[in-house]
Amino acid sequence: MTAGALQRLLRPATLAVIGGREAAEVIHQCDKLGFAGTIWPVSPKRDSIAGRECHKRLEDLPGAPDAAFIAIPAEPTIEAVEILAAMGAGGAVCYASGFREVAADGIARQDRLVAAAGGMPILGPNCYGFVNYLDGAALWPDQHGGERVARGVAIVTQSGNMGLNLTMQQRSLPLAHLITLGNQAIIGMPECIAALIEDERVTAIGLHIEGLADLAAFERAVALSRGRGLPVVALKTGRSVTGAEIALSHTASLAGPDGLYDAFFERLGVARVHSVPEFLETLKFLSIAGPLAGSRIASMSCSGGEASLIADMAEGRDITFPPMTETHRAEVAATLNSLVRVSNPLDYHTFIWGDEERQTETFTAMLRGRYDLSLLILDFPRPDRCLPDDWWRTVNAIVNAARRTGQRAAVVASLPECLPEEVRSYLIEQGVAPLQGMAETLTAIEAAARIGRAMADGDPPALLRPGPVADAGSRVRDEWESKRLLAAHGLTVPEGALVASPAEAVATAEAFGYPVAVKAVSAAMVHKTEHGAIALNLIDADAVQAAAERMAMLSDRILVERMVTDGIAELIIGIDRDAQFGPYLVVGFGGILVEAISDSHTLLLPTTREQVLAALGALKTAPMLDGYRGLPPADKGAAVDAVLAVAAFAADHADSILELDVNPLIVRAQGLGAVVADAMIRVAEPDQGGCKP
Repeated sequence: MTAGALQRLLRPATLAVIGGREAAEVIHQCDKLGFAGTIWPVSPKRDSIAGRECHKRLEDLPGAPDAAFIAIPAEPTIEAVEILAAMGAGGAVCYASGFREVAADGIARQDRLVAAAGGMPILGPNCYGFVNYLDGAALWPDQHGGERVARGVAIVTQSGNMGLNLTMQQRSLPLAHLITLGNQAIIGMPECIAALIEDERVTAIGLHIEGLADLAAFERAVALSRGRGLPVVALKTGRSVTGAEIALSHTASLAGPDGLYDAFFERLGVARVHSVPEFLETLKFLSIAGPLAGSRIASMSCSGGEASLIADMAEGRDITFPPMTETHRAEVAATLNSLVRVSNPLDYHTFIWGDEERQTETFTAMLRGRYDLSLLILDFPRPDRCLPDDWWRTVNAIVNAARRTGQRAAVVASLPECLPEEVRSYLIEQGVAPLQGMAETLTAIEAAARIGRAMADGDPPALLRPGPVADAGSRVRDEWESKRLLAAHGLTVPEGALVASPAEAVATAEAFGYPVAVKAVSAAMVHKTEHGAIALNLIDADAVQAAAERMAMLSDRILVERMVTDGIAELIIGIDRDAQFGPYLVVGFGGILVEAISDSHTLLLPTTREQVLAALGALKTAPMLDGYRGLPPADKGAAVDAVLAVAAFAADHADSILELDVNPLIVRAQGLGAVVADAMIRVAEPDQGGCKP
């Protein structure tokens, strides 16, 4: 379906409404918004609705409507859709329930609805419809809280009630479109995104997502949005379901099912938020200021408490308050009392409070630091008990400073209710973002910077899409087999040999040189520590003999390996499989405490060197790779090579691989490489296409 086809439905000039009470409410809401098109009520039982003469049948309409709102029971809805499609209508909203959201009869009924549409766009069924606040078209059978705008954000949600609630926001978010999707029989989020980006009046797109049925279509739609420079924000609820029936690896427990959506959105440059206030403030900021090149922020307030609070709240976020240069500090200081200590965040004290000219000079000097965004923290007093004059002077000062410097600025109220609507409206007119709540503001900044970087980076590679693995059991490759497979793909493994007796173990250890590791090899013992199937740092023949005797009680195959004794850090590299996303990659802090530390990052496949470097840099334990507490820097390049080799292995065996653990990957000092100390691979049964070296 082309974006143009859906545009006709979303921006109608002629509208048919079919039904009774809900149809009358649609007409009422269109009239309230000043819809300038033609509305044709259709009802066999009424002579008129909302002052308009009713047509008894759809066939009696004077022409094919651009859009129709169908508010009749499920079976008659199917008949109406078939008639509209035959007439050449532009599309319909199907309000009725009783389709796929219910039992088997509903699934069959929805299939008949889709067949009846014959390619005509349909929102729903089981759907509240949409409101186009740009053109005044409200195919919406209820109250809503929006008003006409000239430009603004579009919100698409799977929930009608969520959509209704979002229209009631009192945060000055300019809402251009609200679209609810219901069952998504024909039209889903990808189609809506593709249509919305055709409207130049749309400044950002917000998505409330419960789940995505077609990842490839979503990828393509977001790529179109990214190409237009239109930011996308997602509020994702619910949890995906992993496809593996059993989970032997550490990887499955590290990633978490919802982490895959995090990785997916990060890959596409979609900013994910986790609450409705964050969703609204992020969209508002993007609508006014657009994406940011980075997250280097300045903050100004007349209180040291606010300066400290914003700095504390930014701790641990992808936000920095860069220290000021001496030259810049001197420029700002020249506008202030000598008692003020100039820094970023800046507490400019109350010496210039109420003096619009002096505040303008201070704010202008501060903005000349060329930050990605400058914040002014300002909470207005209660208008029913206080006079706001001095606060308005401060607002004028930041507007003047932004105009003089051409830099982005925002006014932030620490309490959302302390930024009155008239102030917000004025700031928006002046191109300064009015933001409500410090935490929500910081989330919006992170999101805008994340989107800005993604747009600068260009399009990511398309997601790996292997076929489904047949449900016919699986096979675990033991450590010896797994290492041989990985070594053939470019990973480094320790020098080692399989032996059958303690005597052979001692002879092999003597040939390798001490220290060595001795392990029992069995596909049934994936986690050796729990079985006592591993002995490390053995330094003489007696220790090897004793260890090998213990291992012989566990397995008839014993592995003797040269120890890697000069490791700087230990990582885990894992592959797990999801029914929807396919094989995915996890990198993180490794070793026996991997799940207790739980420091990891998830990447979808295929991935790039830049993405892997960024994932390693995002770990809490990242300093271990950079020369922590006097240790030499680790061979980060070799670690990245190892991760990419595992990713390539997974891609080569995408139709059969179920799980893979490299844990630990021992990363040595710069220039010395990284070594796979232990590994496990689980694949589908060989007759389903198992791995081959």
